[in-house]
Amino acid sequence: MTDLPEAPQVAHGLDEVTVAPSVVTIGNFDGVHRGHGVLIGRAVNDASDRGIRSVAITFEPHPAAVLRPGSEPPRLQTLDARIGSLTDAGVDLVLVLPFTRELAALTPAQFVEQVLVERLRAQRVVVGTTFRFGAKAAGDVVTLVEEGERHGFATEAATLLDLDDIPISSSEIRRHLVDGDVQWAARALGRPFELAGTVVPGDGRGRTIGVPTANLDVPDGLVVPGNGVYAGHAVAGERRWPAVTNVGVRPTFDGANRSVEVHLLDADEDLYGSEVGFRFLHRIRGEQRFEGPEQLVARIRQDIEETRRHLATVG
Repeated sequence: MTDLPEAPQVAHGLDEVTVAPSVVTIGNFDGVHRGHGVLIGRAVNDASDRGIRSVAITFEPHPAAVLRPGSEPPRLQTLDARIGSLTDAGVDLVLVLPFTRELAALTPAQFVEQVLVERLRAQRVVVGTTFRFGAKAAGDVVTLVEEGERHGFATEAATLLDLDDIPISSSEIRRHLVDGDVQWAARALGRPFELAGTVVPGDGRGRTIGVPTANLDVPDGLVVPGNGVYAGHAVAGERRWPAVTNVGVRPTFDGANRSVEVHLLDADEDLYGSEVGFRFLHRIRGEQRFEGPEQLVARIRQDIEETRRHLATVG
């Protein structure tokens, strides 16, 4: 039996990995959704039964950013958040492989030998049935099974989960978020979708109309739900507040830049400079243009009451 690390570890590249027997699962793992959870859970349980470490391999940046620059999809999580979700899922080691043209050029056999065999000493590899790897995505599950027979590891292919007859995938979650369907996304993720950013000064208009907001500077490249008003919770560290957020360009004031503005219910906190996340629970309405500030304020008051009612129903 191998002594396992007491806390999850993170390695950025093969050079940081200690050679030791492993059960490995591989994927982009963007969002670490319920489908990913099946793979991770099987790897963690099998590693525990064998008394060896469980490893999740993920890639950064997204392969499309290297192979087809400009075509990469927006991400559901930052890399740090993805690593946090993977360690929360119970893996002993998160291996972040820098996705480079050199890595992309490895044949399936080379990838297996250099990554799975030489460094990770894989005894078992768990992937999805649609898994592809190696140069020009030439390798698939059958390839992995054949390589495993050569090198002495077993391969398990897990079927994708469905939700409402739709396979759960990162791309489907993105599509539902862009459509404003944050409830489907939450069911697929197994948790509410969270968008986080640093609170930065805005134009101050919210405070002048009695509805102060925290303006989130969201990192580039992340998915932002479709324009509209949403009920949910704001979070900062261990603190959490019921809140309502507006995503959009503020058409009533002829806005041009898209923003994410969070209003805390029954709280007035100075959050400037803090990292704040908003967990999207329910879409109240789409973005609207009003005749003037009075009509806008009246609708905001209605949005706040609808938010209270929704949060009361979900606890």
